[in-house]
Amino acid sequence: MLMTHILQVALGGALGAVARYLTNVAVMRGIGPGFPWGTIIVNITGSFLMGVLAVWLAQRGMTRHAPFLMTGVLGGFTTFSAFSLDTLTLWERGDMGLALAYVAGSVGLSILALAAGLAVTRGIFA
Repeated sequence: MLMTHILQVALGGALGAVARYLTNVAVMRGIGPGFPWGTIIVNITGSFLMGVLAVWLAQRGMTRHAPFLMTGVLGGFTTFSAFSLDTLTLWERGDMGLALAYVAGSVGLSILALAAGLAVTRGIFA
């Protein structure tokens, strides 16, 4: 059972990491460098989806899929380490205000997105 969960997390993590990479490539091509939009987009989107999955899986008795979907896919898709690097990069290049706005926006909007995911899914499947 543990090995099955490990394989689910590994496969999901690979898929999530590829999705994050492709999101960052698309955002960089579409918006360009200067602000880490790709990271903030994946963190907010991933937080929303975490809220959706937490309710959806629990209400259907499908929590056995949580290692693949939540820990794996969403764990690989969102990333706190990239967020931390982006913040420090902004700070070190002298954009202290932008760095603080990035932290506040990332954390605040990600929490709101998770709450929205919970609320939307509870409303749909209530």
